Amino acid sequence: MQREIFHMVNQAGMHARPAALVVKTAAQFQARVTLSLGEKKADARSLLMLMGLGAKQGTDLAVEADGPDEAAALAAIRQLFAENFGE
Repeated sequence: MQREIFHMVNQAGMHARPAALVVKTAAQFQARVTLSLGEKKADARSLLMLMGLGAKQGTDLAVEADGPDEAAALAAIRQLFAENFGE
């Protein structure tokens, strides 16, 4: 399992568009990807769970990937955050 912390800089937080990008990205990998905010956890393949985290601008999200392609999955999620989800 690999874990990394990402800072949400997107002004609107984890709204529908960024969440959909995370879902689309996570679906490309066999690894199980989970995002956490405090005690709340969300499967990266669930749009509703991701939005339910309530991640606002300025919060830190922990991203865990576990599985055969976990490094690639984490790298792809890292890229989404680095590109501010294309916004």
